[in-house]
Amino acid sequence: MENREQLRAEVESTLEARRELGADLEPQLVESFLDRIERQLDERRAAAPAARGLDSGQRTGIAIVSIVAAIPLVAIASGAAGLPAVAVVCLALVLVNVVAAR
Repeated sequence: MENREQLRAEVESTLEARRELGADLEPQLVESFLDRIERQLDERRAAAPAARGLDSGQRTGIAIVSIVAAIPLVAIASGAAGLPAVAVVCLALVLVNVVAAR
């Protein structure tokens, strides 16, 4: 909320400066205001932690583990509950790999 109040104050000061200086300097005032907004956005981006995804080696590792894990999981599922359980196991493994890819 503090940033919103700060932004409101900057907008008000820019409008007041425009009233005092006249329309001739309006382009410079707008540019100055936009520069301040861009600076604030850059500071926010720099302060926010960067999202770090998996690298290709990690994704490959997850795919390999999924294939290896699929063998006993499918065998257990087919023996216990048949085709619907096998479909659920396969769907779960696909979802794990899709999530890891993102």
